[in-house]
Amino acid sequence: MVKYWKPGETLEKYIDHTLLKAQATEADIARLCEEARIYGFHSVCVNGVWVDYCRERLAGSSVKISAVVGFPLGASEPRVKAYEAAAAVEDGASEIDMVLSVGHVLQGRFGVVATDIAGVVRAVDGRAIVKVILETGLLDDTQIAETCRVAEAAGAHYVKTSTGFGPGGATEAHVRLMRASVSPSIGVKAAGGIRDGAAARRMLAAGANRIGTSAGVAILSGRAADATPQDGRRSGDGPDAGGSRSADSTAEGPEANRQY
Repeated sequence: MVKYWKPGETLEKYIDHTLLKAQATEADIARLCEEARIYGFHSVCVNGVWVDYCRERLAGSSVKISAVVGFPLGASEPRVKAYEAAAAVEDGASEIDMVLSVGHVLQGRFGVVATDIAGVVRAVDGRAIVKVILETGLLDDTQIAETCRVAEAAGAHYVKTSTGFGPGGATEAHVRLMRASVSPSIGVKAAGGIRDGAAARRMLAAGANRIGTSAGVAILSGRAADATPQDGRRSGDGPDAGGSRSADSTAEGPEANRQY
């Protein structure tokens, strides 16, 4: 059942504590899991290679494991996404955050998009919930609304704003649009650039049921996570979350577009 936040309610059970950077090490993942235990987050959200390790670290706790699939571009073959999702569930994931094929959305090929999503839903076979990442910064409102409807019809349990690796992150307007485009039984996850409690509450008030962020500790501690801390690390949801950033601000690709 999808849970809806009420003003004044604490935030920890709405947070997927996230670490998706390429340079994450076992020590980083261990720290992520320990923080999730201490603060009582809903889940940790990690790349598939870390799922089994998270299962070991979180044994005996109520913290769930979310694994990303087709991340971050969504451009894998549907059968590859399905295999990746099934493997993550076998390793201990109970939630799958899959990236849809943005290019097919932009072409209006929603039948292909539906097949992609449905393949992952079938692959997990009721053993995990499936969240579909739209990458809203690349879509217009009409495309966002239609994609949400397609995701629900294909069997998804959540729709999610962003990977944190693309242009733009979660906005209240997009969350409201996504909430209005699916039934109340379908969740909306806001992710990308949410670094303090005020931002998290705005997203939840707009209709989100889950927050994806690497700044969960800062959010619960009542402070804003600095986007560019003095140690050269970032606290957003994208590839620089916890890692070093290139000094070349003119670089092309995800680095050039990220807003966090």
